[in-house]
Amino acid sequence: QVQLVESGGGLVQAGGSLRLSCAASGRTFSSHIMGWFRQAPGKEREFVGAISWSSSSTAYADSVKGRFTISRDNSKNTVYLQMNGLKSEDTAVYYCALGNAPYISQNYDYWGQGTQVTVSS
Repeated sequence: QVQLVESGGGLVQAGGSLRLSCAASGRTFSSHIMGWFRQAPGKEREFVGAISWSSSSTAYADSVKGRFTISRDNSKNTVYLQMNGLKSEDTAVYYCALGNAPYISQNYDYWGQGTQVTVSS
């Protein structure tokens, strides 16, 4: 089994920045992808971005491209979601997940507990 532990959520003003962390343990992660998803009230779970453990290749949703950056620290089995220029529309519970392909939640087998990000205006 894999355990994903998220941290870094909180309340931030619009235009501010926040960095989320997700530490993974339980298995090796080569040939896997760490994805970030979010779910806001009244909306379905939405893909935010993903990074490959092996290559650092990334993918982002159009809604966050240019504002959010995913990075990794393989020695710590940790991925980060740096969020800049936050908007009220970014308010959601953010989840990290381990899977084999980006974009679709069904491609991910393990999920973190989620961390709340609230952007005030």
